[in-house]
Amino acid sequence: MRLLDEDEGINPALSVVNLVDVFLVLIAALLIAIAQNPLNPFLAEDVTVIKNAGKNNMEIIVKKGNTIESFKSDGKTGAGTGKKAGTAYEMADGSMIYVKE
Repeated sequence: MRLLDEDEGINPALSVVNLVDVFLVLIAALLIAIAQNPLNPFLAEDVTVIKNAGKNNMEIIVKKGNTIESFKSDGKTGAGTGKKAGTAYEMADGSMIYVKE
């Protein structure tokens, strides 16, 4: 019974027990943060993440299965290879109509 009556300053083992509890809480918080990451390699879902949407430094990260691809914008509109394929019109109700050329 004397062990329970001792002061914490006299018995340093009581402080160590408290530190172990703090570290367990920190480890649990880190595991939860990793599990909620959309690019978690253990998730079976396909995910697309868009960083800085609409800005010159926009980046698109696509995860399909076990492969992760990253596409970075160079800030130029219409850059790359390809040709104009048509025109898109937005109607008054918000719908879009594509007219092929």
